[in-house]
Amino acid sequence: MPPIASQRPIHLLEYLPAIYHEDPLLERFLRAFERLLVGSEEGVPPSLEQVIAGIATLFDPKDTPQEFLAWLAGWTAFTLRADFSPDVQRKFIANIIQRYRRRGTLENLRELLAIFVEGDHKVMETTAGEFQVNVHSTVGVDTWIGGGPAHFFEVTISLLELEPGQMVKTIERQKKIARSLIDLEKPAHTFYTLQIEHPTIRVGFSSTVGIDTLIGT
Repeated sequence: MPPIASQRPIHLLEYLPAIYHEDPLLERFLRAFERLLVGSEEGVPPSLEQVIAGIATLFDPKDTPQEFLAWLAGWTAFTLRADFSPDVQRKFIANIIQRYRRRGTLENLRELLAIFVEGDHKVMETTAGEFQVNVHSTVGVDTWIGGGPAHFFEVTISLLELEPGQMVKTIERQKKIARSLIDLEKPAHTFYTLQIEHPTIRVGFSSTVGIDTLIGT
């Protein structure tokens, strides 16, 4: 019985002695394993060899498939928010190790807010000393009446563009994101206040009292 003609090269059969190359049954048998291991046929799922050859891309935030982003973030003990865009997630994961080195610093907090929070933001550290006898007690030198306490800072988020009817929802979402970042990043002994600034009355855009307009802050 003549051997069955192959539509493509049989790689696994080439590793056997030449006497086995004439066995059509063995060729069919090896072809099933070749599809699984080598995957040289078009239109079939990636083979194990192809998956292993491309495994390095899984560890690259820029190239890894979107479904692997959360898994890759888990390697650095970080949980990604599902409502962030894939581009934001990739950018953050790519720099997460460097950010861990600067964790707890003012610079890192500002960078995180710039990545994840919409609008402009300010982080102000309080330098004024509170009134403490024999510690801070000279008015005009090391004490300011009404100044902030030690280890205290203020964060202000300015939301300039808000969609009609989405103002309250957007503000609450940005507030939750900002608080989660600040609580994660700030040193344990510090505390803060968070203020969200936004336009309150804009004729033709935000001007319906009780719906999308607030009088005051």
